[in-house]
Amino acid sequence: MTTSLNRELSRLRRAAGPVAVTIVAAVSALPMAACSPSDLLDVETPDIIDPSDVESPAGANAVRLGALARFTQATTGTESLLLLGGLFADEWVNGDTFTDRHGIDQRSINPANTFLTTATRNLHRARLSAAQAVDLMDRYVPTAPSWQVAEMHFLQAYLVNLAAESFCNGVVFSDVEDGVVQYGMPMTTTAAFERALGNANDGLALVTGSTANDARVRAALLITRGRILMNLDRPADAAAAVASVPTGFQYEMFHSVSAFSNNFWNWNNLTRRYSVADNEGGNGLNFATANDPRVPVCEAPCPDVGVTSATRDDASRPLHVQLLWPARESTVRLLAGVDARMIEAEVHLRAGDAAAALAALNAARATVEGLDPLDDAGSDAARLDQLFRERAFWSFGRGHRMGDMRRLVRQHGRSATSVFPTGEWHKAGATYGSDVNMPVPLDESNNPNVPVDPTCIDRNI
Repeated sequence: MTTSLNRELSRLRRAAGPVAVTIVAAVSALPMAACSPSDLLDVETPDIIDPSDVESPAGANAVRLGALARFTQATTGTESLLLLGGLFADEWVNGDTFTDRHGIDQRSINPANTFLTTATRNLHRARLSAAQAVDLMDRYVPTAPSWQVAEMHFLQAYLVNLAAESFCNGVVFSDVEDGVVQYGMPMTTTAAFERALGNANDGLALVTGSTANDARVRAALLITRGRILMNLDRPADAAAAVASVPTGFQYEMFHSVSAFSNNFWNWNNLTRRYSVADNEGGNGLNFATANDPRVPVCEAPCPDVGVTSATRDDASRPLHVQLLWPARESTVRLLAGVDARMIEAEVHLRAGDAAAALAALNAARATVEGLDPLDDAGSDAARLDQLFRERAFWSFGRGHRMGDMRRLVRQHGRSATSVFPTGEWHKAGATYGSDVNMPVPLDESNNPNVPVDPTCIDRNI
């Protein structure tokens, strides 16, 4: 095998990712009579991409597409902060014997938690890939459709906001300039939300077209901007941001056998390491038994979706199986127009207009067969409970719940002990901890700006 062929295989790996593995395997199986012993020592590192390899129109677009793939990985294509946040909150309960998953479910997280570390790495890889794509597209494809670069800003806005909703005060965003890491400083969650807002504003400034892709990216940016503004306690601005988003809008994540599997299906239906929660820790919602068409659930065994075991991976029962995404290839609507309607309903309620809030909730419910209209809950506290329950069932699994629970404490004056799961944990007679957010992973202490213990500025809500 010649050196030039080695280089071509490396180029194929960089250009085609997983697809190239088959090509490489096939070429590697060719007779090796032409190889000399010294050629075997002449290898490159295919996982290291020389910056010059992407400094072209084709390279810039490849980085953009790679950022989208990494975004899938960081959201619905691996055990991401969407799943871990739902496990921390009240959407899922743990169904295996891994102590690091136990810690997240139990609200007692060690900064060295391996699952949290991996999810965080995937988030930052996607974020940095999107930032790199913006720079390369600006330099090498300045005439590309504006929505393509705007979508890269959306990825950053979404991921930075998700990190701020998940982590303690002290979240860190490092960057890369000219191939050199620029270590970030720990920042408050408020500062992180402001950073996410800047990303969303940058993206919206670019979307000027009227194509279907322009409309899709614009709506995704508007919903994300509205969500960020709610986190910043700017409800009127949030309502204005989402007003034009159609209720039927969806920003979808796609999965396949050959790329990323739907990981809600993977961890719940296939491996049974997660189970849909039901009144977890007293304060949790009854996702598993509500019989709500927005969160269809089966108590295992569920042969219609291939779940033949009646127990979780740890042999405990019950195993509640989600049916929203019944297959490996099931598409996930990461963002939806109904998210905009829920923001508007909350803004109405905060403004003291309970009738308008209820009307918004019922207009959304009217879009789903089998959902009857709600009656007025009768008191301010009950109306708030009703609103956040509706939010939870509309957004189940999609990474909203943990941020919503924190906002209930931060903005609506609820106590953490009345919002998060508390009391006796469902395994081994243990009890829930007191965490109200996730710690910055210990690996971040490689950053000279981050102290080792603790890695957070504080663990306040």
